[in-house]
Amino acid sequence: MASVTVLAASALSGGCGMLPGSAGGSSGSVVVMTWAPTDTKATNMPGMVAMAELAEKYVNAQGGLNGRKVKVLTCNERNDSIAVTNCAQQAADAGAVAVVGSYSEAGAAFTSALESSGIPYVGGYGISQEEFQSLMSYPINGGLPALLAGSGRQLADLCKKVTLVRPDTATGDQFPIYLDTGLTVGGLAAARDLPTPDDATDYTAAATAAVGDDKSTSCVSAVLGDHTSTFFDSLRRTGDSQPKVRLSSVVGSVQQSTVDSSGGRQSPLEGTYITDWYPPASDPKWDEMTSAVEKYAFGDNRIDVADPGAQTTWIAYEVLAKVLRAMDPDTTPTRENVQRALDHTTHLSTGGLTPDLGWTDADMKSVPEHARMVNTEVSYQVIKDGRIVSARPGFIDLTATLRTRLPSS
Repeated sequence: MASVTVLAASALSGGCGMLPGSAGGSSGSVVVMTWAPTDTKATNMPGMVAMAELAEKYVNAQGGLNGRKVKVLTCNERNDSIAVTNCAQQAADAGAVAVVGSYSEAGAAFTSALESSGIPYVGGYGISQEEFQSLMSYPINGGLPALLAGSGRQLADLCKKVTLVRPDTATGDQFPIYLDTGLTVGGLAAARDLPTPDDATDYTAAATAAVGDDKSTSCVSAVLGDHTSTFFDSLRRTGDSQPKVRLSSVVGSVQQSTVDSSGGRQSPLEGTYITDWYPPASDPKWDEMTSAVEKYAFGDNRIDVADPGAQTTWIAYEVLAKVLRAMDPDTTPTRENVQRALDHTTHLSTGGLTPDLGWTDADMKSVPEHARMVNTEVSYQVIKDGRIVSARPGFIDLTATLRTRLPSS
C-alpha cells in the first residue's frame, strides 16, 4: 500500500488502515470533535458519532498517535444551523484541532464558525456545497455532486426518461442539477423533478406520480435520506408490488438494511441501481473496520457497517491518524500545524476504500464552484438476490462530467 506523503515532513511508513500508534512522543491528548444529527424528524446519522467513539478506543488501544491519546468529543447538530454553530463553538472551547467525519446540511453556518476558529473540517459527509469551497475543509469523497452526477451518468445508459423524487429543501433543490449533469453528458433529457417533504410518513401521491405509466424504459430515482424506505413502501402499495419502472438511488438513501427490511430477495428493490463513494460493505477492504466494530462496539446498534455515514467517519479518522503520524513526533498538534500538514498531504492511501487522497494544489480537480473537491470517483452497485453488490468493478472517474455543468452558489 502506498504511504501518505506530507511534503516537507517525514513520510509515513507502515501498513494499511487506522494506523497503530507507537510508544514515546509527547504526553497530552489530541482533542477532536465529530457531529451529526440524531433523534430528529429528518435524516439522522447516529452511526457517525458511534464510529467516532469507536475510533477513539481503537487508536488509543494501539498506543495513540505518536504516544498521544485521542480524545473524541461528539455533538448532536440536530439538523439545525444554530445547533451546529454551537457544536463548533464547543469544539473551539475544548481546544479541538479538527472536526472529523461529520454530517451537517448547514454548510454556511458551520464553515463560517470553523473558519473563525481556524479548525480544519476533515472528511465531511459531503452533503453541503460549502464543504467543497471552504479552505478549512478537507473532503474525502465527492459528496452529493459525485453521487448524483454518477447516478445520472449510469441511468443515461439504462433509461429513456428519469423522474427524481427528492427533498423539498434548499439542499434538495440542488439535486436535480447534479443528476441532470450526468444525464445530459450521457445524452439523456433532464429528469422530471418531484420535490416532496423529507419527513413524511406516507408518499403514496409522490410514488403514484413517479411511476406514471410504469414503463420498463422509465427510471425512478428516489433520494430522500432516511425516508427513502418510506417512499419505497408507498411505491409498493401503488398497485404492482414489483413496478416495471427501473429504480435507482444513492448510498445513504438505500443501503443493505433497507433491502433486508423490505423483503431481502423478495424486496421490490431487487434490481435497483445504487451509486456509492466506496466499495460495497461486503468488499474485503472493509475487513479492518468490521473487525474493529466487533471488538470495540459489539452490540452497539447505532453502527451499521454498510452505512455510508459510519464508513465516512471511519475513513476520516484513518486519514487524520495518518496525517498526524507523519508529523514530527515531538511537535504538539495544534489547529495551525494540523491544517498546515493537511495542506501539504498528497498520495494518502486509504487501502482502496477511496482513490489516494491529498489536498495540495495538484490534487484539486478544478470542478467549478467546488474548488476543494479532490475525489470525483464513485462506484456502481446493484441489488442482486437481496444483496448490494458491484455492478461494475472499480471506481468510475467523473472529473470530466463534473466539470461540464454544476450549480452556482
